[in-house]
Amino acid sequence: MKTENNNIFADAAFMTAGEKQLVLQNWKTFLKNGLKREHFTKRLYQHLHLHCGYIAHYNIEGFYSTYFEAGQDAERFFDHFCKGVYSASGYHDLNTAMTEVFQEFKNYIEKWK
Repeated sequence: MKTENNNIFADAAFMTAGEKQLVLQNWKTFLKNGLKREHFTKRLYQHLHLHCGYIAHYNIEGFYSTYFEAGQDAERFFDHFCKGVYSASGYHDLNTAMTEVFQEFKNYIEKWK
């Protein structure tokens, strides 16, 4: 899988290639474990609200509650994310890798209600 290779990422204004790799690893863990709160890291939260077009909802708890506690909200989140509606300059490589990982791990996520 090409997302395993550090070289696919380039440094961006506010994130190094290595930090992007860490975000991707956090994303994989979050998806593989069925969107559980304990796997939704600060690093992942910050990327989503700073570089993916989602508002912060005051803090990580509000963000998680808004997008991942109810199946229909998670479905809406992934629909928006996977369409690539928003990709801040310098983060397209990471967001593309995250979309590919979602496709790979979506079966781990509890079916939408």
